[in-house]
Amino acid sequence: MSDPQTPPNMTPKRAMIVVTHLLGVGHLARMAAVGRALVAEGWQVTIVSGGRPVPTARLGSCELVQLPSVHCVGTDFSTLLASDGTVADAAYLARRGEELLAAFEAIRPDALIVELYPFGRRAMAGEFDALLERAKASDPRPTILCSIRDVLNPPSRPERADQALERLARSFDGVLFHGDTSVVPLSASWPTPPALERRLIETGYVHDGEAAVAAVGSDGQDEIVVSGGGSAASLPLCRAAIEAARLVTTHRWRLLVGHGVPATDFDTLEAAAPPHMMVERARPDFPALLGRSALSISQAGYNTVLDLAAAHARAILVPFAAGNELEQTIRAGELARRGLARVLETDGLDGAALAREAAGLTAAPRPDWSAIRAGGAKRTAERVAAAADNAAARAEAWRALDAVLVRARTSGRTIDFWLRDDDAIEPTPALDAYLARARRWGVPAALAVIPARGTPQLAAWLADHPTVDVLVHGWAHRNHAPAGARASEFGVDRPAPDKQGDATRGLSRIGEIFGERALPVFVPPWNRIDPGFAAALPELGYSGLSTHERRSPERAPAGLVTINSHWDPIAWKTGGGLKDEAKLLHLLARLIDEELATPAGTLEPIGILTHHLVHDGWIDRFLDEVFERLAGSGSARFVAAREVFAVPVPA
Repeated sequence: MSDPQTPPNMTPKRAMIVVTHLLGVGHLARMAAVGRALVAEGWQVTIVSGGRPVPTARLGSCELVQLPSVHCVGTDFSTLLASDGTVADAAYLARRGEELLAAFEAIRPDALIVELYPFGRRAMAGEFDALLERAKASDPRPTILCSIRDVLNPPSRPERADQALERLARSFDGVLFHGDTSVVPLSASWPTPPALERRLIETGYVHDGEAAVAAVGSDGQDEIVVSGGGSAASLPLCRAAIEAARLVTTHRWRLLVGHGVPATDFDTLEAAAPPHMMVERARPDFPALLGRSALSISQAGYNTVLDLAAAHARAILVPFAAGNELEQTIRAGELARRGLARVLETDGLDGAALAREAAGLTAAPRPDWSAIRAGGAKRTAERVAAAADNAAARAEAWRALDAVLVRARTSGRTIDFWLRDDDAIEPTPALDAYLARARRWGVPAALAVIPARGTPQLAAWLADHPTVDVLVHGWAHRNHAPAGARASEFGVDRPAPDKQGDATRGLSRIGEIFGERALPVFVPPWNRIDPGFAAALPELGYSGLSTHERRSPERAPAGLVTINSHWDPIAWKTGGGLKDEAKLLHLLARLIDEELATPAGTLEPIGILTHHLVHDGWIDRFLDEVFERLAGSGSARFVAAREVFAVPVPA
């Protein structure tokens, strides 16, 4: 019988979720909740787990692929241990990687969700990077999403954050942020430059235990419930809780020990517990126990905090902080600041301190946890579906572009393009990277330099870039439009003498600085110019004009070669970043189609407009893909600005 969410005769979409938990089980629990939500929306979901098997994981109807497992001891996340406790050697890790790629080929997902990497799990970078390259090379390419919790362990060095951002831009479409900015913004734990902010997909909190909160039974009623997560990292808290229980006898205590704690340690805890404390393994109905409890004592992991919020529990948080781990400390601090929990540090924790806090809190009113909203799993499923739709549209748009390029080649037409980059001033790492890309593409670039701010250092630096031409980008790139009007430096509202003076100075200064490399081509800032003033440009010494959109022959100023740009990948209206890729590809295909519909040479070369100073990694990646596609088509040619504007090449 088909899933009720999937229309008859339609193949359900497929999701592959890759997660490896190294200490506790929270990562797997969160991804299982996302998987169940996707299944509820009609998806086929496979969870590929690289951590140790978890008996309590609630997978629902998700398929499970278990890789050869790895885990860590303590906080040594750089040493991966195999299932038998020995260090995972190269052969063991290679087998993991092979099985991961085999799973991808078997699933052929519409959505690939990678948990935590590249923000963490650097020790497994090899297998993740191989998977990402395979996914990017597949046709159709799935949407590739990173999944992170609300708080990350901050980068140990600034370059770690830079490396993570570079990897994100190289492979990922977006980052599922399973948190709430109004509660704890990602910036509380990780640098969030605009490029990353634009790619965050806020889902709200994903609560694995929602269904269990209302479970029936009386266990936990008016008890002090202690839980420390799934691994042996909980043992210090467990031991302190046993000491505290001996001092607080007004309530029954229940100590839940994770399945990752060895049996010998469990037996020791059980033997040490006082008569009014029950010691047992972690239970799937933990949220229900919290709902009936008098007090919870726990670490401050993501899933535990959401269980506390769902139960509106009184809580003492003892954040795990060994080995410079700061994630739980940051989260606990934010919750304490809101009055939702008391916090005790792990260092120096003893039974007496824990008993004092417990005795004082059991009679306090229950805190209001309503600011931490559940429902993030369903919202995640909705966001993943939207991302998958975008990926499908992108794949269709690539096919449309390929088709029109094939048509150009088979008809014997060569489509001319030219590249214009605006706002250059001085040598910068961004400009260096941009021109290195242009060299790799084999594309001559034209830099529209701002005359009032351009530097001789830029001219000297360009000596190593002989294919670069320089255009005149207004004068100072200063907005002279009246309030409320669209920005312009040479618009209709500015006095003509002022415009003429700035344009004259601009041409003179660019010529002085750049010599024969300079072309007498005017590029008005914001691509806006008073038509009447444009007609006067030849009198000021200009022979060319370049704005944006297809030129209108009947409106082109006499005496000027007008060659515009037509394709700009930057989403200026929404604050920057990359525009919708499918729309950009369809626009490029339409521009080529218009060229094919007219006799050769009728239309101006197709102008690609870039702004290297505001590019992010996603823009650069997309430009790489587009230029490589054009270069490999056999029907595209990039022409230097000097040739486009018919300016003689210097002898």
